[in-house]
Amino acid sequence: MLISIITPTYNREAFLPAAIESVLAQSYKEFELIIVDDGSTDNSRELINTYAEKDSRVKYLYQENQRQSVARNYALSVAKGDFICFLDSDNYWPSDKLEKSIEAFEAYPDADIVYGDCITIDEQGNELHRHNMRRYSGRIAALLLKDNFISMNTTMTRRKCFNEMGGMSGKRRVADDYDLWLKFSARYRFQYIPEFLAYYRVMENQISSNKKLRFETNEKIILDFLAEYPDAVSKQERDAGLSAFYIRKARHYASSDKTEAYAAIRSALVIKPLSIGAWRALVKVVLS
Repeated sequence: MLISIITPTYNREAFLPAAIESVLAQSYKEFELIIVDDGSTDNSRELINTYAEKDSRVKYLYQENQRQSVARNYALSVAKGDFICFLDSDNYWPSDKLEKSIEAFEAYPDADIVYGDCITIDEQGNELHRHNMRRYSGRIAALLLKDNFISMNTTMTRRKCFNEMGGMSGKRRVADDYDLWLKFSARYRFQYIPEFLAYYRVMENQISSNKKLRFETNEKIILDFLAEYPDAVSKQERDAGLSAFYIRKARHYASSDKTEAYAAIRSALVIKPLSIGAWRALVKVVLS
């Protein structure tokens, strides 16, 4: 079975070798690595082509700068694999990532997406921690409303999911992965495997580190999902998920932006007036 690995990149010359070499070192060998250069101005093209000349499984594509969601869709349009994986160009994999993912599909044949945990590293590649969010298996739409607990770089997805429901929406500047997993959760089954399947690098200039932008974007993604797939969750699950999202937002802003915190609590209480979590969040904001 062929696996298509999709790597969008933009001016990541310093980190690309680690990403590419981690793929070439995989114990499972039947793959293609599709790298989409999103208009880089550094030496990414020359670097990637050096690998492509040595290994025909490495494919180089170029587009004018249009953001990574467009780059991922470009790669999806040419991918030939039975399964799809995503690897960001500043992250990398342990050598058994693909093998463990394939084994998970064999163990859970009704799964459509398998995923696992990350090891967080700093810009220099030093391990920071192995703490991960709680993760879930099965029909996870109701749980995914509360927060995105799917680590994109750890996933492997059956190609049919993209054929049937499409790829990245491209609507948002950030969180296009959350958009994708919510969409897939309306129809497909997820399987979490308790394995470390990726090294996730945190850096100061990452767009994903902008918490305010992420909260704003996630709220829009959730509301769009509920409007487009109204039957994916029950009303009770919908209310619980939205309330939990606003409570989490309130707690985040409790000491930094009380206006945002109070607005989030109001939203949570409108949805679930008797929510103990919302009233506890209110107390936290008042006392902070």
